Amino acid sequence: MSSEYILMSVIHNLLQGECNPDLRLLSCSILAPQCEKDRVIKPCRHVCENLRKTCLPAFDAIDMAWPYFLDCDRFFAGEEEGCFDPLAKLRGESELAVEDLLTEEPTTLIKFTHHSYSKMVSILKKTASRCPHIARTYSIGRSFEGRDLFVIEFSTNPGHHEPMKPEFKYIGNMHGNEVVGKELLIYLAQYMCSEYLLGNPRIQTLINNTRIHLLPSLNPDGYELAAEEGAGYNGWINGRQTAQNLDLNRNFPDLTSEVYNRARLRWARTDHIPIPQSYWEGKVAPETKAIMKWMRAIPFVLSASLHGGELVVTYPYDFSRHPLEEKMFSPTPDEKMFRLLSKAYATAHPVISDKSEARCGGNFVKREGIINGAQWYSFTGGMADFNYLHTNCFEITLELGCDKFPLEEELYSIWHENKESLLTFMGMVHRGIKGIVSDKFGNPIKNARISVRGIRHDIITAADGDYWRLLPPGTYIISAHAPGYSKVMKKVTLPAKMKRAGRVDFILRSLDTRPKNFLRRPTEDIYERYDPLEHFDPHAQHAQSEPRGDRGQPSQQNEKPWWWSYFSSLGQHKPLWLLKQR
Repeated sequence: MSSEYILMSVIHNLLQGECNPDLRLLSCSILAPQCEKDRVIKPCRHVCENLRKTCLPAFDAIDMAWPYFLDCDRFFAGEEEGCFDPLAKLRGESELAVEDLLTEEPTTLIKFTHHSYSKMVSILKKTASRCPHIARTYSIGRSFEGRDLFVIEFSTNPGHHEPMKPEFKYIGNMHGNEVVGKELLIYLAQYMCSEYLLGNPRIQTLINNTRIHLLPSLNPDGYELAAEEGAGYNGWINGRQTAQNLDLNRNFPDLTSEVYNRARLRWARTDHIPIPQSYWEGKVAPETKAIMKWMRAIPFVLSASLHGGELVVTYPYDFSRHPLEEKMFSPTPDEKMFRLLSKAYATAHPVISDKSEARCGGNFVKREGIINGAQWYSFTGGMADFNYLHTNCFEITLELGCDKFPLEEELYSIWHENKESLLTFMGMVHRGIKGIVSDKFGNPIKNARISVRGIRHDIITAADGDYWRLLPPGTYIISAHAPGYSKVMKKVTLPAKMKRAGRVDFILRSLDTRPKNFLRRPTEDIYERYDPLEHFDPHAQHAQSEPRGDRGQPSQQNEKPWWWSYFSSLGQHKPLWLLKQR
């Protein structure tokens, strides 16, 4: 019942999953030290320093001081003193031997095998090292058991968003026992790197004009469980869920119900819907939160989630507009565009486009291999609906085979069937219109709304004022508007044969009807309230009411942060060392 141990037991909740299990492992190496021959072996100082650099912002965010027992100078040792790395086992799977990072001659040789987590990480890092000028790997967060959710990115400027260059993502292995998507994205990463080096004009054009993110495994914990049974033996359920027993594709906020509730309100927003505060009262997987923060950080335009168990392409909405109807056609305002996107993948897939009904997915032949998600079967908390209703991103779901964990000898055929579809769908990110919204001085306007008459779904501009609006061929009235600026409208025609996004820029005129002493609220502040992901604190209900001063401000005397109640049972032994100097 010491404060140190209580802190370690609740640190995952306090930091909302950040830096775990690293912090707990590092703390245990101090609180319960490793000994050899009656001598304490101290953990390495450089491990502490690296973790402190990474995790200190998370402590600052909740106004908590860095724990005294993680003082890198006091309790840790240098390598020359014979220290040990308490995180070595955790990171061991993702470490690469130096010889693995040596560049090779360009080749498109791919080994069509199943990849464990460690092998997947090794392949991704090795691929990025072969193409360092166009690729990099990064982690968007950790799984519940501490595995990094690795992404490999392809771009001419890796790590940076470039104005007018659309952002695209593929996500695989959301259900741990559905492994086809994971393997396909590992193969796709190797293929794109090799073909770019070999001068393949199609791949070079795609990477030169698009920023592509591939996340092969969103549920690495579930995969490891499924892999224990092995290919051909895995059941329908084992490994599907996370280590917390959560289905990730049911774990996102249900914004679709909110849309249906707002549908009759003429001026109500049906896009960029905020996450309801009640959502945080439930169990939110760290994998889910990592994805949502990723969506917030990058202005994705188009996405697909790769699944298994059937052979069909589905698109939003996935939740029926009538809660009692399990199979009800429930289209979005962008029904035509979603059908166009879905057909792009299905048509390029030789099996999905096959007219034979005596095959996997044969019952979807009359629907051309695509179906509205809710019309197939309805469910809430899906990732595709969340993408569409909370961000600018259009996402479809790819069911890529009736066998969720196929035998190794089937993987080459599966790659051959999906390669063209994967490339074709990525190219669809360049459909519709794109442009920059700025004022008359050329300053970009962030969070300006781009509206299409007749389609009740707006998208907003990114930090550089750039936008991308996916649209099928046709004639449209497009408008751009932002608080404090005039509304500008343009008529746009997109020919059927047009394969690239049309450029439509907007220059908005500032409205001078405000009083001279009125300060316009910045547009980024206005729109921040639509996304509480970074600001809402799910633990705030634990905070005690604070005494107020004469002016309604919290009194500085006896003021304690919200997390102080976690240590209320300790009496006089409360951890004052966690309080920052005030």
